[in-house]
Amino acid sequence: MHQTANLEESYRTIEESAIKDWETFLRFESISSEKEKESDMLKTADWLSDYLNKIGFTTSILKTEGHPAVFAENKEAGPSKPTVLIYGHYDVQPTDPLELWKNPPFQPTIVGKTMYARGAQDNKGQIFYCIQAMRALKLSGPLPVNIKFLIEGEEETGSPSLPKLLDEKKDLFKSDYFIVADCGIPDMEHPAIALSLRGILSMDVHFRGSKGDLHSGMHGGLAFNPNHALIQALSALRGKDGKILVPGFYDDVVPPSASITKEIFSGLAEQEYLATVGCLPTGGERGLSMLERGSLRPTLEVNGIHGGYAGSGFKTVIPAEAVAKVSCRLVPNQDPHKIASSVRNFLLSNCPEGIEIHVDIHKGVGEPVRADSNSPIVQAVKKGYEEVFKKPCRYIMEGASIPIVAKMKSTISKEFVLMGLGMPSDAIHAPNEHFGLDRFKMGALIIAKTLSHLGNSSHN
Repeated sequence: MHQTANLEESYRTIEESAIKDWETFLRFESISSEKEKESDMLKTADWLSDYLNKIGFTTSILKTEGHPAVFAENKEAGPSKPTVLIYGHYDVQPTDPLELWKNPPFQPTIVGKTMYARGAQDNKGQIFYCIQAMRALKLSGPLPVNIKFLIEGEEETGSPSLPKLLDEKKDLFKSDYFIVADCGIPDMEHPAIALSLRGILSMDVHFRGSKGDLHSGMHGGLAFNPNHALIQALSALRGKDGKILVPGFYDDVVPPSASITKEIFSGLAEQEYLATVGCLPTGGERGLSMLERGSLRPTLEVNGIHGGYAGSGFKTVIPAEAVAKVSCRLVPNQDPHKIASSVRNFLLSNCPEGIEIHVDIHKGVGEPVRADSNSPIVQAVKKGYEEVFKKPCRYIMEGASIPIVAKMKSTISKEFVLMGLGMPSDAIHAPNEHFGLDRFKMGALIIAKTLSHLGNSSHN
């Protein structure tokens, strides 16, 4: 039986080297979306594979059509113990605008008790504390469960190569449970586990009128303005009560059970939201709570609009084309392909005569997922949070999406947990991304305690 009482002492033993190794990891400029960083991506994967090998894992670098994934495995717990796969990613977001960084993004800097660097939280910090949990556990003997790591290099570009890899190597990845260590908590006073992720689909909508831009004095009142067509079609999507008017949009929505809803952390109150975000939470469907609108209900958002002249001064044109970018966040039981088709047909039916409309639905759709709160892995992580935070752990329903999780659920295991210690203030995807050293330690301890509890209670 693995003892959890000495894990803090074990972490203290490795803490100094863990922080130094984390800094080394953060120095790699692993920006997956920039072609010129391809060699940096390969160097990062090589370093990560070597690191895991040195701490007792059998490792391999798995080639894909894009950037490689790193796979590692330790089976020393034996066949009587469960196997847990831990998923994360080593790629990071671009760093622009560079002038807003207080320190160079790939020169990790500790200020007080906080690490600043691109990837400090998302996801190098979070996946690396999972790796440090293995080091802490191994000081007490063999790992309590069998462990696999799958650390990809394309999450920030939508994981385009991972679905094929998951299909091709199903047997390699197959596990009893998997952990997605890429999520967060509301704040340090409210430890919480995400039980669900919304799905996502996106599209570009092109409204085309004339062959080229027209003089608004010569053609105003004759040529239909694509900007007006765009406004007309987009306005038709939503009613005054905030509901989406696309036929069938809500038909397949299945809300969580009443017992789960009671345990969900409701998030910020209206005035706290105003103070944090800078606006009141008045979007979405009228008459529903912030919790429902922010995570339990599907949404449709216009993410960008372009048409005509928007520079300084004035240019009196009727543009030849107007373009809108539209996305939907979906909840469990909704089919992204079905919803995409419904939205497309609705936009086509609301396009005025004299305008050509083309709807380009992006390939990278993501299905919504919901974890089982009674699963042993969810309960083990919940216990780990409560022991480390010394507070009750609640559930949250994430409004965001991680598209690859649905594919992992169908190929790796149906039992999974979405966990992490990121916070809204960490500035991920923005200048001055950061992650607290205290949360790095807490993450390592939560993972270590989770695996210990799982090993002590399962497959004996």
